[in-house]
Amino acid sequence: MTTDQSDATDGGRAGSTGNDDTRLPAAATGTGSSAAARATDDSAPGETTKDQPAAGQAGGDGPAAGRTGEGDGADRNAPTAKGGPTPGADKPTPGAGADAGDGAGKAGREGPAGSDAPTGGTEKADPWSAFGPAPDRVLTRPRRAVRAVGRFLVHEWTLAVVAALALAVLLTWPTLRYPLYTLPQDYWDPSLQSWQMAWSGHILLTDPAQLWQSNTFFPEKWSFAFSDTLLGYAPAGMIGTGPEAAVLRYNIIFVLAHALATFGAYVLARQLGAGRIGAAVAGVSYAYAPWLLAQAGHLHIVSNGGIPLAMAMLARGHGWSLRYGYRPGRRHEGWAYAGWMVAAWQLSLGFGIGLPFAYLLAGIVLVSAVVWFTRRWLVRPAKRPFGSRLLLADLIGGALFAAVGALLAVPYFQVAELHPNAARTIGDIAIYSPPASGFFTAPAESRIWGDLHEGARATLPWHPEMTLLPGFVLYALAAGGLFFSVWRLRHRLLLLAGVLVTMALAMGTRFFDGTFTYVPLFEHLPGWNGLRTPGRMMLWTTLLLGLLAAGAVTAFAARVRELAAERVPPWPGPWLRLATLLPLLLVIVEGLNATPHPVVPVQPAAMRTVDGPMLVLPSSQNLDQPVMLWSTSRFQDLVNGGSGFTPDTLARVRELTLGFPDQPSVDYLRILGVRNVVILRGQLAGTPWERIVDNPVDGLGVTREEVGDAVVYHL
Repeated sequence: MTTDQSDATDGGRAGSTGNDDTRLPAAATGTGSSAAARATDDSAPGETTKDQPAAGQAGGDGPAAGRTGEGDGADRNAPTAKGGPTPGADKPTPGAGADAGDGAGKAGREGPAGSDAPTGGTEKADPWSAFGPAPDRVLTRPRRAVRAVGRFLVHEWTLAVVAALALAVLLTWPTLRYPLYTLPQDYWDPSLQSWQMAWSGHILLTDPAQLWQSNTFFPEKWSFAFSDTLLGYAPAGMIGTGPEAAVLRYNIIFVLAHALATFGAYVLARQLGAGRIGAAVAGVSYAYAPWLLAQAGHLHIVSNGGIPLAMAMLARGHGWSLRYGYRPGRRHEGWAYAGWMVAAWQLSLGFGIGLPFAYLLAGIVLVSAVVWFTRRWLVRPAKRPFGSRLLLADLIGGALFAAVGALLAVPYFQVAELHPNAARTIGDIAIYSPPASGFFTAPAESRIWGDLHEGARATLPWHPEMTLLPGFVLYALAAGGLFFSVWRLRHRLLLLAGVLVTMALAMGTRFFDGTFTYVPLFEHLPGWNGLRTPGRMMLWTTLLLGLLAAGAVTAFAARVRELAAERVPPWPGPWLRLATLLPLLLVIVEGLNATPHPVVPVQPAAMRTVDGPMLVLPSSQNLDQPVMLWSTSRFQDLVNGGSGFTPDTLARVRELTLGFPDQPSVDYLRILGVRNVVILRGQLAGTPWERIVDNPVDGLGVTREEVGDAVVYHL
């Protein structure tokens, strides 16, 4: 389906405001019917309804739109009169009658359809058949394959994937300009997450049982669970070795994560009943909201595309859409299985955004079960109200999702038990809770609003997590969607309620001290007290605003189609086409970034030659994260590490080594099992370890060695 077709057919029923659920009738059943094409635009992609002709019978969204059935060519061209030829009528039948012996000769003299001696009781051939249309060509297998490939290439989902990838490359640029040497936003957290992907891929290939006992934070246990793990990206971590491969892997996944977020929200909006342009607005606004630009250094937050994609698959499997409600004929357990698997994969990327998603799914399942039981068994009893196969798919898929969540939670409970200082408090939540002004303030990484909002950011205590603007264009489109939309009124009100609730949760303790919003979740829901930054709940606000906007844009596109039908010929002019694309273009422009891409520090030669367990000095939260990345060449054990908290052992090491090499620090490191200490000369300036390279090693049993720009002490 081309863009022009999308513009002409987007939005479903002409002039619909979403206040009824009446489907458009199929106005025509022949080929080239624009009315049928418009009717099918409102249905879920790739589906037909009992009120609409299937693709191949009448026009539609699919590649076969505008065709009649392929198998009717011979039936159209063959004569259907009583006197038409039958198979074998042109050939003499040996042994038929007394003249069987010379049948061939007679056939040669009288012709294959001789009227004087009909063979086998056949009638005369129609003399006018030679002037009829030629029969349809029988396609060879290669031609059928070429046609199938062509249909796939122009299918809506193929075009959506390609568009999402192209947009991701453009709107994250210059991430892929120097993908081996730079990282988006900074090289601290991205270095940590580059190491995470590399570690999971490496250890699953070599010793899967040691997955959670990483090579960092030596000698701590369960150290891989000190932060979100991005475990779902482990297959990518199996490709390549060393820091450059890890940086390249991170940059590629960073771009693909944006593409998946765009595609996932697009698919969800389409499944719920939005048109193509409206769904595109929802997809772009979800992936490139200005507030997400401040999260460019947090891949576990940017990797959110599995959330809307899983919800779309589950809705598709259950035959449900926001616009048309429940349609049992569209149920398909395969989509339900796929939805649960994608949800489990999303959860494996981290609990930072995965935990609220898990609780949302649990709530949806609970509410749906209660409503379904009440309506189908008490109000309107039905023998099989749900379908055993779909019920089995939900049971198996839900069990898989729960099992993945439980297995991933075990290491985090172990860490919470071993490290009480890792637990969050309400005081910690208050530090990161944004005020209401944060919803209208953009981060510095926004190309459009960054400089203009510099003064507003200065009033925020911690602006990287408090600049939560989803986009002024998105606000305007969502507000319009409350009054003019294809969604029903009650659905608009539910979406608005969701926006307000998630905003209140995003404010943490700033919304009436969180007494009735965030604090009850923090105190009673397992795992919720591990979420440090409530502002990331803005992810759900953005998705709901995008769905409201999609309803408005879809209704607007339907109105444009009505106006186009009044034209002669009935086709949108350039201004009408531009009008349907304008909301999408404005959302794209507001998502432009000014994200810095610093060069990653070069790996010291000592990191490729010195064995572990080892300590690298100077050491701090930010300085240790590139050290973790450098260790991907050999994955030797490191005392260093950066995460959401600092273990007591590492804090003690940093304190004692301020006088290294001296007797207390050397003795403590030997007790821990450290064999080598690497001091990086180029990073000492301005740190408490600035002069330790001048300290003597006499009488300590320590040898010293120069390796490049580093000084290595062998304990």
